Amino acid sequence: MPRVYIGVGSNHQRAYNIQSAARELGTCFGALTLSSVYESRAVGSAQGHFYNMVIGLNTTLPLIALRQRLHQIERAYGRVRGGAAGGCFPLDLDLLLYGDYVGPVNDRFVPRPDIEQYAFVLCPLAEIAGEVRHPQRGERYRTLWQRFDKRRQPLRRVPLVLEGVALQPQGSRPRRAGLTQVVGAAG
Repeated sequence: MPRVYIGVGSNHQRAYNIQSAARELGTCFGALTLSSVYESRAVGSAQGHFYNMVIGLNTTLPLIALRQRLHQIERAYGRVRGGAAGGCFPLDLDLLLYGDYVGPVNDRFVPRPDIEQYAFVLCPLAEIAGEVRHPQRGERYRTLWQRFDKRRQPLRRVPLVLEGVALQPQGSRPRRAGLTQVVGAAG
């Protein structure tokens, strides 16, 4: 069963959509490993500020089926692919890693090049998968984050309560990393 990491972002009803995505992914896939939530400025055609996080999970779904499921969840929260209306991204679920797979997935590539390009992807990924090695570069995500020029893409950690999400312990300790623990969560 591959370990999967998904980048989650929103610049519209940010807290609601981030919380909803975590609950939806927990319903679909069971216990999750959650990074902290970070606020960052929009990049590219998007506007405003985003909330971003990374979620780790295990799945039995094949790669294409997983990507289709992520797109279904995005659509349920108002995501329009092929260009967001006015730079609005209610929910963006990016498949960052699918085990050690390296290669194309329809119109994207896994691992996502975004991992090394954007602080809002690399920082939360290094937080929950710091010892995992990039399947192409062979370097740990913690090392990649340590070398990243943090001045060019500032992040701010956001205290956000994620209610109703089953948390999966990372290693032998529960995932806390700035998130308020919820009833029934590990820890």
